[in-house]
Amino acid sequence: MNAGQRSARQLASRTGESYRKTPPDTANAIKGGPAKELICKSCREHLSRRKYSAAAAAVAETPEPISSIPPFTQASGPKQAYQLRAGVVLSRPPQLTRDLTPFEKAFFLYQRRLNERLALPFTRYFYFKKDTPADLEWKRKMKTRMTPARDIGVYNAYGKEGWNDEVLVGAKESETEEQIEALLKDVEVVSVGGAEGEAAKKESAIDRPMPRTTEADKSGDQKSLDRLLQRTLYLLVKNKEGRWTFPHGRIAGRENLHQTAERIIVQAGGVNMNTWVVGNAPIGHYNYDFQKTIVDLEKGVEELGERVFFMKARIMAGQANLKANKFGDVDFKWLAKEEVEESVTPKYWSAVRNMLAER
Repeated sequence: MNAGQRSARQLASRTGESYRKTPPDTANAIKGGPAKELICKSCREHLSRRKYSAAAAAVAETPEPISSIPPFTQASGPKQAYQLRAGVVLSRPPQLTRDLTPFEKAFFLYQRRLNERLALPFTRYFYFKKDTPADLEWKRKMKTRMTPARDIGVYNAYGKEGWNDEVLVGAKESETEEQIEALLKDVEVVSVGGAEGEAAKKESAIDRPMPRTTEADKSGDQKSLDRLLQRTLYLLVKNKEGRWTFPHGRIAGRENLHQTAERIIVQAGGVNMNTWVVGNAPIGHYNYDFQKTIVDLEKGVEELGERVFFMKARIMAGQANLKANKFGDVDFKWLAKEEVEESVTPKYWSAVRNMLAER
């Protein structure tokens, strides 16, 4: 403490004694007057700072109450996540056009009969020389069916009943099978000869069209691709847990969904399928929660379930073979949309039904 500070403190103490000895009226009158006049400005600032520091020291010495709540610490358990997988909706497109409805069959037959009425009469002598075997054969067929058209039934477009070109209720002329039989009957060759000039039928081998219903349809073989030729079929596999799903597997390394789908097709169905993965974007996804989570201590991850992103693919040739399957699948089927619904779980069906074609 220097001499100036010592003298300032002595003056302050003297002022306080005189202030205490002064009557209240006089003290109030001279309050703040003599002390402020006798103490310099720097000394007054120094004294005020000491008061504040003493108060702060008193507060710092006051002990803080001990809290009974333990401090929050973040749990150090594994990170929760889902497995990222790619699924393949592998389909075989329809091989035949669909069957016509009864209305469509009747309408198309009506259109063909109407065309016979509106067309010019057929001049057979432009194609057949008179009184030749071909001309005689033409006369015989015209006498039977009454029209040049071979698949519209018995109908005379220029007769009194030419207006009656609509199909009657219960008539079979619009049925595909009846039209096929009419065309095959028209192919039959009849030779004219003999002393009496009688017509004799010449038997010849006629190639009939292939049926729209195959042996696989009759036997119910769901592993065959030669069934339901009018519909789109989808490949489903049965895993070791007994669930029917589309082929799927985990994404490995830096693969994208397209590359993963190509690898899954080979690993699930073998190398005897000629397939094509359509596009690079998924057409849908499905979330599946495990009944018991899987903890990977090395990666520090707790796997809660699977998230499968489906890619669209087509098969052009070949057949699936599970002998070299690397996912543990035990069976496979080629199913239509409504058959897929019967095979999978309701939750799985609600996730994939909008990805499948109606036919």
